[in-house]
Amino acid sequence: MTTTSEPQLIGRDEELAALRSRLDGVGTGPAVTGIVGAPGTGRTALLVRVEQDARDRGFTVLAARGVDSEAHLPFAALHQLLRARLGDVDQLPLQQREALLACFGQGDAVAVNPFFTSLATLELVVERSVETPVLLSLDDVDRMDQPSVDVLAFVVRRLAGERVAVVCTAGSPAVVLGDPAPLVLDGLDEPSSTTLLRSRAPLLAPALEERVVRQAGGNPLALVEFAAALQDGRQSWTELDEDLPMTTRLERAFAARAADLDAAGRALVDVAAVDDGDSVADLLAAAQILHGSPVRIDDAHRLGLVAVVGDRYRVASPLIGPALRRAMPADRRHSAHAALAQVHASDRDRATWHRAAAAPGRDEQVAADLERAAADARRRGAVTTAVAWLERAAALSPDPGARASRLLSAAELAYELGRFGKVEELKQRVAGTALRARDRSRLTLLDGAFHDGASSEPSEIRRIVGLAQDATRDSDADLAVQLLFGAARRVWWRDPGPEIRWEIVRSARQVPLPPHDPRMLATFALAEPFELSATIVADLGRWPADADGRPDLAGLLGIAAFCVGQFDRADTFLTAAVQELRAQARLSLLAEALAIRSWAELNLGVFDPARSGEEAVRLADETGQAVWAASARIAVAFGDAVAGRWDARHVLLGEAEQTAVRTPNASSSLLSAVQLVRGLGELGSDRPGQAYDELHRAFEEADPAYQRVQQLWAVGYLADAAVRAGRREPARHLLDVCAELAGPTPALGSQIALEYAGAVLADDDTADDRFAAALAGAAHAYPWHRARLHLAQGEWLRRQRRAVESRDPLRSARDAFAALGAGSWADRADQELRATGEQGTRPASSSGEELSAQESRIAQLAAQGLSNREIGQRLFLSHRTVGSHLYRVFPKLGITSRSQLAGALGVTPRTLPPPAPSR
Repeated sequence: MTTTSEPQLIGRDEELAALRSRLDGVGTGPAVTGIVGAPGTGRTALLVRVEQDARDRGFTVLAARGVDSEAHLPFAALHQLLRARLGDVDQLPLQQREALLACFGQGDAVAVNPFFTSLATLELVVERSVETPVLLSLDDVDRMDQPSVDVLAFVVRRLAGERVAVVCTAGSPAVVLGDPAPLVLDGLDEPSSTTLLRSRAPLLAPALEERVVRQAGGNPLALVEFAAALQDGRQSWTELDEDLPMTTRLERAFAARAADLDAAGRALVDVAAVDDGDSVADLLAAAQILHGSPVRIDDAHRLGLVAVVGDRYRVASPLIGPALRRAMPADRRHSAHAALAQVHASDRDRATWHRAAAAPGRDEQVAADLERAAADARRRGAVTTAVAWLERAAALSPDPGARASRLLSAAELAYELGRFGKVEELKQRVAGTALRARDRSRLTLLDGAFHDGASSEPSEIRRIVGLAQDATRDSDADLAVQLLFGAARRVWWRDPGPEIRWEIVRSARQVPLPPHDPRMLATFALAEPFELSATIVADLGRWPADADGRPDLAGLLGIAAFCVGQFDRADTFLTAAVQELRAQARLSLLAEALAIRSWAELNLGVFDPARSGEEAVRLADETGQAVWAASARIAVAFGDAVAGRWDARHVLLGEAEQTAVRTPNASSSLLSAVQLVRGLGELGSDRPGQAYDELHRAFEEADPAYQRVQQLWAVGYLADAAVRAGRREPARHLLDVCAELAGPTPALGSQIALEYAGAVLADDDTADDRFAAALAGAAHAYPWHRARLHLAQGEWLRRQRRAVESRDPLRSARDAFAALGAGSWADRADQELRATGEQGTRPASSSGEELSAQESRIAQLAAQGLSNREIGQRLFLSHRTVGSHLYRVFPKLGITSRSQLAGALGVTPRTLPPPAPSR
């Protein structure tokens, strides 16, 4: 039995105590607490009480409430939440300030990136938490507009350690912003139900009281509404015996209450049920249009159907609106929307939405207006709203071709959002429609968009190439090269054979674009990276490092450089792309660029944890890009294998293999990378036989892990394992195959691998010269590969009984491995050195070895001279969070000030251009 004094909280002491505990522990525990329950179970009452408790504790309370009628208005809930803090926007960097104001229809920004809106929200909330703890109170999240929910989800994921508590309510656990264990409000027990009922209806007859308690099933709202309806005669005794769902019972009670209104009052509540605003003046104006003469709000207010505060109102219960809408005939609902469209004529988007809702059938003019409104929403950063409006435009389109085109536009935007399920749903709705030629190509591009191609089957690739040829004949060069690029990506992930690869190349050469166009270079490199390598490398040299400030072009140039193995150029182009994509918050492309760059650097032997694939994993997961997330997971595991954190059952490799199973078109490339990491891990663990077996799979054409390009980059590791496992001859054969593939002028990555393998597998009478040539060759500038050569050279010299000569290269290898954080490799070099008779030493760890990837990235940027706010904008974090990370970094590095970071990390201080102008 409860002791809570407020009737609406009877039976909720335990839940209230848990919520108060979260307030007391703000900043130390989980940021978000979800409250889940059916309508009427008291979610809102609990939230209101928590808000009051938070105010009593000195919190700033920012609140927003989801309303069905506002779910199509982008950023409506976010505006509710931040309305009281908008006076602080001048403190924000310019891009963030403009994005936030533009999403509310204020300011002069022409186009808005939604991630700047999210970052601005995070900054406002966290900045306020410096002065007082903050409670974000979010009621009915499942009824909020999706752009607001996207922003809130972004913010909640970044609140760990901040003095911000989030409490949100919803009808389903799936939408409580990530709380894995929300509070679930079940029905009240019988004693609590009876207490609540008597607090509201003390004069009910005992028999009626018992029946109400039984039929209400513990639902607090049902207890109150049934009692009131029975007392004033709006509901009969026998209706309680009907076998109806609880929501239906309550809606009947509300509908019965509305039946007491006269025609003017009913016009008012009918408009309120479909209104997407909260202005009393607008409500009265639209109701007057619907009724034909002036109306008053008094009766609806008196009957508890609407609640009025000043010049604002709301429908009194989340169940009243649905009840009234269901009770309205279709023509009445259309008329109510038409009235609101008239009232909101000056607000083009709202008027368009209401005109669409008022349309009794298909209407091209309204559909075109909705398409225009969708474009406006996209420019404001409300991409989710744009998708919904395009879907509605499609539904109103009389012409099937226009309908399909609008659905494809919605699908393309859903892809930008990373909404795999929505893309598939929209594609299904288009399937079977007679599409225009260009729309057929658009649909093809969407196939497998989330895993870089739905199919690598030869017939499917030929179909895409055929569409590209059609586009070329239609003088649509942009579409043609886009299709060919998509076909070439499929070829990379799983090779269908030379005939199709060259068909792509021949078709690309027919497109009227210059051969050094980045799209062309990327297509050529994906399709034929060996045969066209020299030409591609030469054309890459025609581009500046930043691709003239175009991150999309820099990304394509980075892909082209990566595929031919010119990893140094790939790293340069992709770094430029990463910087600009960060600044523009284009997270889908950023995740891809980070994943590819991580592999370019790993192939060069750069294992800086600040530039690892961990960020790519997080962003690819957030944007729904399964293949890039898997690729980045393998890259992280590569770093672990080098650092000696190897586990044959590495969880990230397991997850990547699962992705390969689910997306067989990408299987060969992913599985080849997995085998490389497994082989590297076994090498570092001094199990050369197992290492050879793992690596060899990537060289067997019949094996699912075979990838004709990636095998060449792994041949050096295979050679290392082969020598130590006694399998020199089969490895020499594979080396010959790889050398033939690479041709007479191999790119950097291929040259490093071939020169290493050639030296390690050489006969004793040529090994001296081969090691000297390799050390002076492509590997010279890259410490990891140079250290591996020194280790292999030292081991060979010791086997030749030239122990004294072996010590210099072994010392060099040991010291280099230690500096790189490759602990197990440093240990191996040290053991070899001891075997020569020299006393070994335990290699020193690198200064940044104890830092997490996030800490290391922040420390590197701070050492280069960036401010906390600039770092936060680059990494999509609050500047306060950046400061907290640096606070933990200093003792780990044994320093006490920011000025010492560069020395501790071996970074040359330099001020990078900020990602956005700031005032």
